[in-house]
Amino acid sequence: MAKHIGIIACSAEGAALCYRTICSEAPGLMGEHSHPEITMHTHPLSEYMVHIRRGDWEKVGKLMLSSTKKIAQAGAEFAICPDNTIHQAFEFVRPRSPIPWLHIAETVAKEAEKNQFTNLGILGTKYLMTGSVYPGALETVGISLSIPEENDRERIDQIIFKELVNGVFKEESRLYLNKVIQKLKEQGCDAAVLGCTELPLIVDPDDCPLPVLDSTRLLARAALFEAVGKEFS
Repeated sequence: MAKHIGIIACSAEGAALCYRTICSEAPGLMGEHSHPEITMHTHPLSEYMVHIRRGDWEKVGKLMLSSTKKIAQAGAEFAICPDNTIHQAFEFVRPRSPIPWLHIAETVAKEAEKNQFTNLGILGTKYLMTGSVYPGALETVGISLSIPEENDRERIDQIIFKELVNGVFKEESRLYLNKVIQKLKEQGCDAAVLGCTELPLIVDPDDCPLPVLDSTRLLARAALFEAVGKEFS
């Protein structure tokens, strides 16, 4: 029997993409119409944002733990969170969690190492781009990173919170993101991390200046392989 996956959601679009990815790719491993049991819980994004804007990551972690306890009570055997930004609270979550976790940035780091990337451009919310989530994960595998300049960080943050989390995907925003990724390429990056779980819904890998590391789908696949007891590679 496959392990029961628990999803700690934060924003709807990214969580939905993660869930759909697990369900759509599972039949290739498990057979027609099959996928592991999945339980998802989320507090409203508004509750998270109060603490994120204040930089109170311990309270963000308390919300994540609240969700974790609920999915554990429902039978989930391990947890994932398809939201990069709130992984900044992970140090408060992991030691107190009733079930094991897969870490989104550690999953991305393993994929980057496998593909022999050496310098990743990080895109996401302004909290994620300037935070500790990816520096910590990439340092362990010896990969460096770059982030966009401040005005680009602010614009990307606005695109995420004013458009993407609300299911709004504008062509002008897609082209702007490509311009930012081109700048990162010119700075020496050899791949771009889509470090907001909604970014894969707007960035087209076939029209992007750099190879992309899709954090949402990578986490979903890692969870699927963990559930069926196979090594994710």
